[in-house]
Amino acid sequence: MKAVQTICRRLRSSKGFFMEPAAPCVGFSTSSYSCGRKKKTNPYEEVDQEKYSDLVQSVLSFRGNAQTQESLFEEDTLLYGPVSKCKSHLQQDEEARLTGNGFPLFNPERSLKPNTANDATIPLKIPLQRNKIPSVTRVLQQTMTSEQIFYLERWKQRMILELGEDGFAEYTSNIFLQGKQFHEALESILSPQGDLKERDENLTSGYIESIQHILKDVSGVRALESAVQHETLKYVGLLDCVAEYQGKLCVIDWKTSEKPKPFIRNTFDNPLQVVAYVGAINHDANYSFQVQCGLIVVAYKDGSPAHPHFMDTKLCSQYWAKWLLRLEEYTKKEKKQNIQKPD
Repeated sequence: MKAVQTICRRLRSSKGFFMEPAAPCVGFSTSSYSCGRKKKTNPYEEVDQEKYSDLVQSVLSFRGNAQTQESLFEEDTLLYGPVSKCKSHLQQDEEARLTGNGFPLFNPERSLKPNTANDATIPLKIPLQRNKIPSVTRVLQQTMTSEQIFYLERWKQRMILELGEDGFAEYTSNIFLQGKQFHEALESILSPQGDLKERDENLTSGYIESIQHILKDVSGVRALESAVQHETLKYVGLLDCVAEYQGKLCVIDWKTSEKPKPFIRNTFDNPLQVVAYVGAINHDANYSFQVQCGLIVVAYKDGSPAHPHFMDTKLCSQYWAKWLLRLEEYTKKEKKQNIQKPD
């Protein structure tokens, strides 16, 4: 204790150090004076607040529309573009397996060049046989993603809310009837056996007017409203048309829409439907030719120019791999349901 007191007395007597008597602890300084810290100034205090008071009040009093999850997603898409979803390793492995080892889209035993001697001048129209083999439409419907089901159900509920149950039933019935009449009109126009008078009457249709610029590039019709069956993969379907489009033989799928569909992604599962028909034709003994391309044509009731979505060999091969995945998923579901059924 005495040693501490001695040190304190020496420190008081030194010129270069000081000790504040009122402080509970000892402080040291290497200079004869201490510099206090400058007080931070707020830059907003220098602003003329009266000058901008009206602006501040208008900003604070403004009430915009309430932000919802959907509106935020729309703003993000507008500013940064659509979200790029990354596939899981499981999905990538499965797609790679099917793409590498799956059934081929094209038939190596069938020539790519059409045999004009054996091909009939009248387009084929093979009736669809109803049997236990699933149709392309059924496979696609039974393997829709949860997201597709959600949006389809939401659209249905919104239409029922607007039209009522009876009104919605009438609406869907009219849509089906218009599509049927559109296909019948196309059949009479593209078939060499079509009635000339009926063709002229069909030209007044808005849908037919919509596809006039596309019909100019369609020639060499091989099949109309004809059934196909993949004899190995075991599925059937009824295609709209097989013809040459701009010199390339295609499976053509005619669609009607009330909304513009300028991009192929707007057609949802239609590309899968087209490649399923392409694969079936190439392995169906009823057809002597081979198809390598597809075409989706979206026609509009008001006569607006239809949107053609051409699918070349590369694009068809990509969608074929996706179709094989859906077909495999359907097969697994059917097997599971059959196991669960009581004897």
